[in-house]
This record gives sequence, structure tokens and C-alpha cells, in this order.
Amino acid sequence: MGKQNNSQRKENVESPRKEISETEACNMTEKEFRVMVVEFIHRMDEKINNLCKNQEEMESDRATIKNTNGKFQQLQEAEDQISELEDQVQKQAQSEQQLEKRIKKQEESLRELWDNMKRSNMRIIGLPEGQEEQQRLENLFEEIMTENFPDMGKIKVTQVQRVPSRINPKRPTPRHVIISMANINDKERILKAARERQRVTYKGTPIRLSNDYSTETQQARSEWKEVYKVLQSKGLNPRILYPARLSIKIEGDIGASQTKKEYPQITPGTLQPPLPGTCYLSCDPMANKAPATPDAGSCEF
Repeated sequence: MGKQNNSQRKENVESPRKEISETEACNMTEKEFRVMVVEFIHRMDEKINNLCKNQEEMESDRATIKNTNGKFQQLQEAEDQISELEDQVQKQAQSEQQLEKRIKKQEESLRELWDNMKRSNMRIIGLPEGQEEQQRLENLFEEIMTENFPDMGKIKVTQVQRVPSRINPKRPTPRHVIISMANINDKERILKAARERQRVTYKGTPIRLSNDYSTETQQARSEWKEVYKVLQSKGLNPRILYPARLSIKIEGDIGASQTKKEYPQITPGTLQPPLPGTCYLSCDPMANKAPATPDAGSCEF
């Protein structure tokens, strides 16, 4: 019996992790019980340490998740700010486009107003400098009329002047002469007669007659200079319509282009390319309805 109790106590001591019943605990010696309690405390310490480690890991994971959520929120806020800025940029761009359209419209209205004020004016281009030293410009104009249009009759002129008022030494060509007429119909008759005559001279020197336009209109018309020369050399009789439209007439049809940029993009037609290696020009009968104010003889650029 004593051996059995000793064996049981020994097993309890050697296997302290097993559950011990009340009866078995009572049969333990004080030493065995102390050993069992110490082992139990060790086991509890290990469990507590493991729990602490797990808690620390959980806290670390929680902090990581919180940090990730914070960064995600910051990213979302940044995306919202970027989206808001993009909307503002788009609105600003739209506002700028609208402003540019309004400015362009105002400039166009001002240009048309200025051109309208100059409707009764005519330019004489190529009249040699110094002629007015011998006689007044008004008399020079009368000489030009007599030399080229003797049947035109008396033309009432309100003002004649050179522009600009001073000679530019860097510009070799003569300054233009502006003729202001009392009757716009007189100007139209002169320009029509000049187109029919095709050659206008002053004492045998070729000069040109043209409408007087604002600086903006004149610059727009000047962009056609090279194209105009080539078309004219091909015998296509080009004309510059108001404000700056190129027009040529082929077998009764009229082809027209609004700007120089459009010229290479016009669809193919019956006309061979007037510019070497460039484009075709198609006929547009609707161009006949456009308001036309072509220059006389050749176009002034």
C-alpha cells in the first residue's frame, strides 16, 4: 500500500501538468504539494507572458491598422483636393475661353467699326515720294484720274494725306496716300474701273489702288500675299474679299477660303494645285453670297 502511494505521489510530481483530484492532492506530501504549486505558478506565468505578447502584437496590429486607415484617409482627402483643383482649373479654363471669345468679339466689332469709318477712303500705293513738293497731293490725285480714267468726271475729295506722316528710313517703299472722298460710290466706281483697266499708272509709273482698311484687317489680308502671287502667276485672277478671304473664279464657279490655314486643307476639286506640292482648291458657289470688297487691279498687302 505504501509503495502504491509513493508511486502515485512520484507520478504526480513528475507530471505536475496533469489535473490532480482532491483526493490525490490530499495524499501528497508537503514537498510534493509545494513542487506542484511552483509548477502551476510557472505555467501561469508562461500563459500570462504569452497573453502579454499576444496583447502587444494585437496592439501593434491595431496601431498599424489605425495608421493605415489614417494614411488611407489622407490619400482620400488628397484625391478629393486634387479633384476639386481639377474642377477649379476646368472652370478657370472655361472662363478664360469665354473671356477670349468676348475679347475677340469686341476686337472684331471694333475692327468692323474702324473699317466702316474708312469705307469712303482709297489707298494709292507706289506713288513716288517727293511728288507733293512740286504740287499738292490733291492735284496729284487729279492727274492720276486724268491719266487713267479721263471719262470718270469730277471726284469730290475731302482729304488727301501720306501715311504715316513721317518717312521711315528703313522702309524703301513709298508711303501710301490716303484719299478721303465725299461719296463712297465714287470710290467704288474708281476701283471698279481700275480692275477693268488692270494697270494704273502715274506718269507711266505703275501704282495700285486699293480700299483703306484697319491695321488688323490689313494684316489678315497680308497673310495671303505669297498665295496670291502664285495664283496670279497662274492666271487665275485671285481676289481678296472682305475682310480677308481668298477667292478665285474658275469657269463661272467661285472657290473661297476664309484663312490661310484653311487653304492646304480644302478638299480636292478640278483645279490643279497652284502651289508646288501643296493642295487643291474646291469650288464653293455659296461664296458668291459673301460680301465682297476686292481690291482694284492687284491686291495690296
